[in-house]
Order: sequence, then structure tokens, then C-alpha cells
Amino acid sequence: MADHLLEVRDLSVTFNTVRGPVHAVKSVSWHLDRGEVLAILGESGSGKSVSASAILDLIDCPPGEISSGEILFDGQDLLTMDHEQRRAINGKRIAMIFQDPMTSLNPVLTVKRQMMEGLLKHTNMTKSQAYDRAVELLKLVGIPNAEKRIEGFAFQLSGGMRQRVMIAMAIARTPKLLIADEPTTALESTTRAQVFRLLKSLNQLKNMSILMISHELEEIVEWSHGMHVLYCGQMVEAGPTNKIFSQPRHPYTQALLKSLPDYEQGLAHKEPFYALKGTIPTLQHLPIGCRLGPRCPQAQKECVVTPKLTKHHSQSYACHFPLIKAMK
Repeated sequence: MADHLLEVRDLSVTFNTVRGPVHAVKSVSWHLDRGEVLAILGESGSGKSVSASAILDLIDCPPGEISSGEILFDGQDLLTMDHEQRRAINGKRIAMIFQDPMTSLNPVLTVKRQMMEGLLKHTNMTKSQAYDRAVELLKLVGIPNAEKRIEGFAFQLSGGMRQRVMIAMAIARTPKLLIADEPTTALESTTRAQVFRLLKSLNQLKNMSILMISHELEEIVEWSHGMHVLYCGQMVEAGPTNKIFSQPRHPYTQALLKSLPDYEQGLAHKEPFYALKGTIPTLQHLPIGCRLGPRCPQAQKECVVTPKLTKHHSQSYACHFPLIKAMK
């Protein structure tokens, strides 16, 4: 318990629509330890970004609401705090890198103004000190010729540089927890690898805990400590990354991992990539029982009953018929 920097307990997030309530996240529990990198995986619509938004008080109410649960940060329940208390934590002790670097920066303000604004507002720095700190941060995230780049606008930067600026802004106040929500969206493969290396170095050099929301499995399995898999708003598997990668217990996790390309075969690989049949259901029309049931190759009649999250050694999974063989 003492090592848990962040602990989410029985979190549910509901959106009230004209067609009735939509349960985007349902009774999810997990924790992130100090200095740890935790990956949350799942298809679009699985509840990954909604979970992160709940941590930072970014759920629009209405129509959304946190209908149950606790979010403990450094032992304090964020959900019992008022708006000003949350603002004192967000940005300083918890920071977030948003999905799209193309739209996250203001196009009519210089990089300098956007970076200095937060430093001047939330610290006692002078303008000169804030400028020096902003340049220092740009150099830290690997932007060359930082003194020149800081005077420019977002449209003058490549996608990778924009994302580096977003990371620099997020770590400006040295947060304990960095939430990276799909940080490599719309970036080409080389730039994605550079961004992941940068985040890895922040974790190692600054001992910064990172909550990584992503579907980039290749990078995640290489440097995250833990992995949690969501499907249709529910946790289906959780545990150490190396354990889940070598022996997934849930059919959905196995399907995600089997969809990875086999780089050893390279261009000689002619077999189609593995994919589950069907598509992810809408949250308004969920199947009875196990939400993966209609797509699952393991499904049997018992799957009409919702499986509970069961712990086996270091892994937890929600499946009536967990897999027992290690992946090849």
C-alpha cells in the first residue's frame, strides 16, 4: 500500500444520453506504484481515455459523471476534493500528455508564450527565469536549437516536435505522475519510437511514474512494468507485462498479442494477421454476460454469466475458461 502512488478502486463512469445511461467504465480497480510504468490497453471505446480523464477531473458533467469509486493519489481521495484542491494537484503533481499534438497547442500563440504561461501562473518565477526554464525543458526533450524553436508557432514544427513540446509542458513542474494518452497518435514510426524512448528516460532518470494509454503494443511490452487490458469498459486482465506477454490468460489479451507482426519472418510473412471475429459492441447494446462472448473462440454456455476478476499468482483475469498454454 505504501508504494501505491495512484490507486483506483471500483471506478465507474456513466454518460447520460437521450437513449439512456452509457456505462463507459464499469467497476474498474487498479494501482500504479511509485516509479512504475503502467500500460492500459484496449481497442477504441474500451474506456482507456475516460479512466484517465476521471483522474484529472476532466469528465464533462453533464452528461458524464463518476457514478462510483475512489481515486487515491498519495493516499488522498481525489473525488472528495473541491475544484480548487484538484487544481492544486493537476499540472503540478499529476500532468497529462494529450492524444493529438496537432491540435493540443494553440496555433496563434508562440511556443514561448504557451510554455511560460503555466510557469508564471503556478510558480514564483520571473519572466526571465520562466524563459530559461522553458528553453531548458525543450533541450531536455531533445528539441535542437531550442532558443530559435521557442519563438515559433506550432505550424512551424513537425508532429514529433509538437509532441515533444507537449511533453516539455507536461513535465515543467516535475510531476510525480505523468499520464500519456495515446502520445504517438498520427506520428510516423521513427518519431513514435523517439517519443517512447523519451518517456522511458523520464521514468528512469526522474523516477517519474507513467500511466501509458496506448495500443502500440510493440513499444509497451518492451518497457512497461505492468499491463492492464480493458474491453468495453471492463478490466479483463491485469498483471506484470512480462507475464501477460508470455502467457495471457484472457482470450482478448491473447488476440491483441497475436495481432503483433512477426518481425523474424519479415517480408516473407504472408499469413493474414490474427483477428477476432466480429467487432467491438457499442456500449448501448452490450451482450449478456461476458462482453467478449459473441467474439470469443473460447465461449461456452457458461459465458452468459458475467465472469468475475480472478487472481492467479501475479495475474488477474475475468474469464470462465482462462487460457493455460503459453504463447509461442
